[in-house]
Amino acid sequence: MKGLKKQRRIQVIAVAVVALIVSTALIGYALRDGINFFRSPTQVAEAPPSETETFRIGGLVEEGSLKVNEAEEITFNVTDGNAVVSVAYKGILPDLFEEGQGMVGTGRYIQGVFQASEILAKHDETYMPKEVIDALKEQGVYQEADGS
Repeated sequence: MKGLKKQRRIQVIAVAVVALIVSTALIGYALRDGINFFRSPTQVAEAPPSETETFRIGGLVEEGSLKVNEAEEITFNVTDGNAVVSVAYKGILPDLFEEGQGMVGTGRYIQGVFQASEILAKHDETYMPKEVIDALKEQGVYQEADGS
């Protein structure tokens, strides 16, 4: 009788471990497209990601680089003060998007151009995404705004 109880416990524990492994694998599989890593223009220039990897890039929109062509594709450069990455986007830009301001884009780096599927801009004159601030500070370009 004791051997049967011990065997049943081992079976229950084994089933629980297998269920935990399967559920963890399913959660990881479901989240694989929802996790986008942030990269600065310097990181993209130093180690270009594969064309299939979706990631976020952030920095300042380079002055004089914003252009809209006949096909309504928007192109501009994003910089962190050290490296520059060309960005192409087809869609409507946020109202606060402008040259010299912070931005974050989600997309893929294809043939040397970041093909953005989404562009985010700062929401007021003092806000900049934390990742962008960190990347700019790393390059020695970021300056704190005066006043509180």
